[in-house]
Amino acid sequence: MAVAQTVAATMRRWFDTTTQVPGEREGRIDWLRASPFVAMHLACLWVFSVGVSATALWVAAIAYAVRMFALTAFYHRYFSHRTFRASRTVQFVFALIGAACVQRGPLWWAAHHRDHHRHTETARDPHSPRVHGFLWSHAGWFLTPAAFRTNLARVPDFAQYRELRWLDRFDTAVPVLFAIALYAAGALLERYAPGLHTNGPQLLVWGFFVSTVVLFHATVTINSLAHRFGRRRFDTRDDSRNNAWLALITFGEGWHNNHHFFPGTVRQGFRWWEIDLSYYVLRAMAAVGLVRDLKPVPAWVLARAKAP
Repeated sequence: MAVAQTVAATMRRWFDTTTQVPGEREGRIDWLRASPFVAMHLACLWVFSVGVSATALWVAAIAYAVRMFALTAFYHRYFSHRTFRASRTVQFVFALIGAACVQRGPLWWAAHHRDHHRHTETARDPHSPRVHGFLWSHAGWFLTPAAFRTNLARVPDFAQYRELRWLDRFDTAVPVLFAIALYAAGALLERYAPGLHTNGPQLLVWGFFVSTVVLFHATVTINSLAHRFGRRRFDTRDDSRNNAWLALITFGEGWHNNHHFFPGTVRQGFRWWEIDLSYYVLRAMAAVGLVRDLKPVPAWVLARAKAP
């Protein structure tokens, strides 16, 4: 009976993260709770059945780019570090887009990232390669009971917004609606624009499953690879490194040593040659009034840098 109750509670938590599950083992992967995450990866194999088209690839690329920007600019630089200001409407729009990434809600994301900075490279850092190993830092930590919960005490500044708490509590709602929308769009294109050579299953697989899995693994390379490979411009107490290749695929997050030395700036590429796509878009948004008060890199920070 106890096992059945635990299974039922775990399945309910797929849809409502506030569901309590008794007897959890904090530091071990909960495979039942993580089964949708595993299934999402397996669903990528469906590409061999649905085929590929230029339309599907464009949709996958656009879905990746828009959601990566929402993660890097808003989940990270805004919700986690407050490096610029935005209206409640803009805040919600990008929280909503970020929720479609299947990386949980904005409050969860910010709370865990703030913990990461507070306890970097210690046993309390949820994804330190130095302490926990490469595979655990890349994905294992994400699938444990300890990682599923949102510590609202870490994000009191944003926990006051009901809409953000809703996105956090029902964190599968937006991804499911996004997947349905992609399928419906593909079905409509198949009927009304057959020259685009796509359909519902194809847009679902490429636009949702493939794009989301690539998005997830690109994002978490900053936890794993960016603490192993690259150059260190600043002396920090962690193993963070600057990696230009990771910066390209994550829209600027790969300048990780810069960020760990001074996380209080909206810009992560401190030098002009350090490509930081998220920063460029935020500058454009600031120019038209969508965001404001972008925090710059202080002169004293640049003065502390080693020679490039």
